[in-house]
Amino acid sequence: MDAHNSSPPTHLISFPDKIVAFELSSYEWSQNLLCAAMSDKLILGVIRFPEESENECFEWNELKEVHHESRCHTLAFAPETSLAVFPKVVIICTAGADFGLRLFNSDLEDDNTVQVLQGHRSYVNQISWDPDGEYLASCGDDNMCIMWKRKEEYTKGPTFFFGSAVVSARWHPDEPGKVLIAEKSGIVHLYNVDSKLAILSVETNKNPLNYADWSLNNSAFVVALAGGELIFWDLKKPSRPIENKRIHEDCGHIVKFSPHSETVVASVGRPKASLKVIHIKNQIPQVEARLSLYGGLCWHYQLPYVVAGQDRKLCFWKISA
Repeated sequence: MDAHNSSPPTHLISFPDKIVAFELSSYEWSQNLLCAAMSDKLILGVIRFPEESENECFEWNELKEVHHESRCHTLAFAPETSLAVFPKVVIICTAGADFGLRLFNSDLEDDNTVQVLQGHRSYVNQISWDPDGEYLASCGDDNMCIMWKRKEEYTKGPTFFFGSAVVSARWHPDEPGKVLIAEKSGIVHLYNVDSKLAILSVETNKNPLNYADWSLNNSAFVVALAGGELIFWDLKKPSRPIENKRIHEDCGHIVKFSPHSETVVASVGRPKASLKVIHIKNQIPQVEARLSLYGGLCWHYQLPYVVAGQDRKLCFWKISA
């Protein structure tokens, strides 16, 4: 990709250290809350976009810095996180290099607690919260996906075992009790958590599979990034993919559906981490940008922005409809 073809970000936030992971809250009452992880700390803050402020400025307000015992690999906000209540409720789960999960609970003032969950024997690749409030899922390089029981002090619940590393576990608000689990060997499974039974599986025929996502706009739509290719399925017709696109020259890192469209995805892949935002039926990306030192990918819950971490910066691209 030539430098002159690179789409410049619309907004930027600079941090004191390299960003190793970050997350924008994907819930209505905390949608502008952001958590960025550095090697030994978390920085929490609130973003205000020009569309939301009277002075039409992009603003970043840091709220809290939290020490993190072990280098953070991935993190996620809990659905009950809210800045609209008093006292405020911020719950974040992180996965560290020591294979432990940490649950941080804060009112952003003086009340702060940390609970450590031990159960994985290798690196955790993703954490995700069940929108129904029953489980916290964590999946990792130990070929396991563990369901932690949220109403029982996060004791270990159903555990799923696979033949290869588990790269992602995704829930869908319209599919209660079901979780989409992707393993590195190229298989994407849809499971019923309570019965521990697989409802269906689809295969990429490419590996390594690096990530799979489930469209919030259409629970039949699934995308996977495997060996530089984007593979889309309609689970109502799972026998073969509805679209297959080679989008990155080498392996990918991550792919995420836009929360605003079942046909638009953002992905980051190699060589030299490149971000692409593409429509399922188009060949030419809407956004294409070279990232130095990839540090995560996220969409805003409501506004048309995609966010990527690169080195010490968070970059925001506004996506036209």
